[in-house]
Amino acid sequence: MAESFDGLGDASPAGAGASLLQGCGLPAAWADQNQWRILQMPWGDGESFLRCWAAWRADAKRPRLLHFVALCAQPPTAQLIRRTAAHPELLSLADALVEQCWGLLPGVHRLRFEGGRVLLTLGIGDATRLLREQGWTADSVFLSGSIAGHGFEQADLHAVKALARCCRRGTRLAADGAFAAGKAALAQCGFQMEPAADTSPDTLPKPAQLRARFDPDWEPRGPRANAQPTPPMRCVVIGAGVAGAACAASLARRGWQVQVLDTGTTPAAGASSLPVGVFAPHLSPDDNLFSRISRSGVRAMLQQCAELLRAGVDWCASGVLERRPAGHLGLPADWGASPGADWSQKASAETLLAAGLPQEDCACWHARAGWARPARLVEASLAQPGIVWRARAQVAHLQRGPGQANGAPPVWQVLNPQGQAMAEAELVVLAAGPACNALLASMKQPPLPLQAVRGQMSWGRQAADTSGLPPFPVNGNGSLVAHVPMEGGGHAWHMGSTFERDVAHLPFTEDERAAAHVSNWQHLHDLLPQAATALQSAFDPAGPPAGHSVQAWASVRCTARDRLPIVGPVNPPTLSGLWVCTAMGARGLTRAVLCGELLAARLHGEPLPVEARLARAMSSERFLPHHGLRR
Repeated sequence: MAESFDGLGDASPAGAGASLLQGCGLPAAWADQNQWRILQMPWGDGESFLRCWAAWRADAKRPRLLHFVALCAQPPTAQLIRRTAAHPELLSLADALVEQCWGLLPGVHRLRFEGGRVLLTLGIGDATRLLREQGWTADSVFLSGSIAGHGFEQADLHAVKALARCCRRGTRLAADGAFAAGKAALAQCGFQMEPAADTSPDTLPKPAQLRARFDPDWEPRGPRANAQPTPPMRCVVIGAGVAGAACAASLARRGWQVQVLDTGTTPAAGASSLPVGVFAPHLSPDDNLFSRISRSGVRAMLQQCAELLRAGVDWCASGVLERRPAGHLGLPADWGASPGADWSQKASAETLLAAGLPQEDCACWHARAGWARPARLVEASLAQPGIVWRARAQVAHLQRGPGQANGAPPVWQVLNPQGQAMAEAELVVLAAGPACNALLASMKQPPLPLQAVRGQMSWGRQAADTSGLPPFPVNGNGSLVAHVPMEGGGHAWHMGSTFERDVAHLPFTEDERAAAHVSNWQHLHDLLPQAATALQSAFDPAGPPAGHSVQAWASVRCTARDRLPIVGPVNPPTLSGLWVCTAMGARGLTRAVLCGELLAARLHGEPLPVEARLARAMSSERFLPHHGLRR
């Protein structure tokens, strides 16, 4: 009999997925590893992923992180996935997978399971192009089912070479079908064939018909040829806002010991103390990189909130209505007939009516969007195992020690204004917004092109009899989030905030505060006249109802001149181990979780959570000479 999988019954599970695991020596090969990366093409019906996930769950020696990359020409469907779950043990996994298989447009999508320890990266589109562009590194390769259109029937050397470039020496490959032409091409590209297992008819599951190991006679070139994943070490994150907390959580999940230092007395003391924020996709008729990044960010945010926060209290996936300029809906052509409709579509008459807007209004409904309390997200992220947060930690300077004799990376010391070391670690991540440049200047490094943006939000307690407020957030030229639960009972509304570029001084003067309230209310009047009328009494100079006067929140956000986040190493040639994650701008809730995962993926040589070109657009290296994405 073939091997059985613990936890899946006495008999081995039938099917190609189990055969591919055995063909690559799994689960034994991944025992006690920090991470394991599997590449499958094509995706097929999802059985191989479900088998790997089940085997990972059942294995006491499973890797800390399991990456599964699958390539498919078209998005997987719920019907196809559920059809593979013949075994009851796989049914719940299939249901969890189906829940995340929405909005899968061409490109790269990251689905997340087991609290972020099982990560599925789906590449939708041409497999050869994705292999070349993404630069994945695989520890195991599955070739399964029908591989038509992937270049292997004709032994297309271009396709096989692209696959070989994703392999390190020792990567094992298994194929579950007749593979004569592909076998010759694989051998030419450095794969050594291994003997096939017993294929007698009574053996279940049917073993892989082709097994190989990448072990070329020549020395492979390139960054992935003999690359070893970065092991977890110590990290100091400077800044306890949404960006710093996201980086800390992503690294801690990978086994790092993380200290988070902040000058505040509580986490999220700066711009992340915003009472309530909105996360939603960005729209553009050409579906530009801002839009693609925003969708990946929203997906990551939804996953993180579902894992860490209380729905309806700390966050709500309510959907968001966006009012658009007349005649400019912002959706790409044929969007409604694509998976993009899962994300955004023209607002219905019912939705416009609920917002108190005319039916002919130009507006989009973002179904995968909502509101969240940034401070709650920060607190929950910093509460994860492996993270220590330190308050009132004033960092004045960083200094790096010499390289260690055993080949270990040098250690950074974090110094206070008195020159005393507060912490030390092999990695430091700057996530302190505009303050990042002061630390860079202390090390005689050029500043990042950061821009301070001051803003004030207006908010207030919502009277029990208040009517005319939409049941979901509305944004556009201004914003409103109502019906947000308050501590101790009741609800609150929030509008704004203002947006003053290159202004950083706080606090607001009384005149500035009053002017900001007026500006927020005027924007609300243009955005939602009915809601503005309902809240007008809160701004009445003669005196609002008792307990319902307008309140102010103000802080300084940080953005880059090109309006994109900055994630990556500061100066790889001379300052190894110093990274940055900042410039979330006014979209911190949309971007921060994604940026934390991107930083961790780059550090560890993992599959990126986005397309490589999007990662390059956000990389810190875009401001360095000879721009290139370091993996």
